[in-house]
Amino acid sequence: MRLEEYQVMYKVEDRLWWYKGMEAITRALIERFYPRGVALRILDAGCGTGAAMGYLADYGVVTGIDYSSDALRFCLTRGRSRLARGSADVLPFADASFDLVTSFDVLCVHTVNDVQALSEFRRVLVPGGRVILRLPAYNWLRGAHDRAVDIARRYTAAQVRAHLEGAGLIAERISYANMWLFPVALFKRFLEPLLPPQRGSDLSFDPGPFNKLLRMILSSEAHLVAGCSLPFGLTVAAVGRRLET
Repeated sequence: MRLEEYQVMYKVEDRLWWYKGMEAITRALIERFYPRGVALRILDAGCGTGAAMGYLADYGVVTGIDYSSDALRFCLTRGRSRLARGSADVLPFADASFDLVTSFDVLCVHTVNDVQALSEFRRVLVPGGRVILRLPAYNWLRGAHDRAVDIARRYTAAQVRAHLEGAGLIAERISYANMWLFPVALFKRFLEPLLPPQRGSDLSFDPGPFNKLLRMILSSEAHLVAGCSLPFGLTVAAVGRRLET
C-alpha cells in the first residue's frame, strides 16, 4: 500500500466511524470468549499503523507484525513497542507462541497468500487458541477503494469457512457485518463508473457531522455479529479455533 494511504489511515483511524464501529464489533467477538483484563498473548498480523493494538491491549500483551516499514514507523509514533517486520504468511515466531491471532483486512491483499497465512496462524497458536479475522465481502463489490489499498480479493462467508477448515481450524463464528449500510455502499460502487476517477481510498472521505451517526449504526451490529449470523454485509467477520491436540 502506498505511503499516502498509511498517512490517511494514521490520521483517521482513531476517530473515523468505520474503524470505531469495527472496534465495537471486534470487541464483541473477543468478549464472547475472553473477558477484558485476561492475560492473553496476542499477535496482530498485519497491524498497519497500530491503532488496533491499542484496544487489543485490554485483553493481553500485543505484538504487531507488518511487512511495510512505513506502517511500522507509524506504529512507533503511536508508542507501540512490541513490533516485528514480516509477512503474515511467513511469521517469524515459534510454534504455539500466542493465545490469540487477529488479522484485519490483511489476507485479502496482493502480497499475502491467504491459505498459507491461515496455516501460519494455526502454527503459532497454542492448542485451543483462536484467530479473529475481518475480510472484505463479495468480489463483485470491488471498486476504487480496493485498488487504492491493494485489495486483491473479497470473500463470501462460505469461502472464509472453507479456508479456516482447510488450515485445520474450527470455524466457531462466521457472520457478515456492516449490513445496515450495505445499500449505500452498493449504490456507490455501481455509480463509480459514471463519476470522475476517485483519488485515494474511501478513508479520505470525511463524513463530517454524520461521522457519529455512522459510527452508531455500525456499532449497533456488534452483538448481532457476535451472537448470530447476519445474512449479508460489506465485511466477513470470523473466529477460528485450533484444536486442543
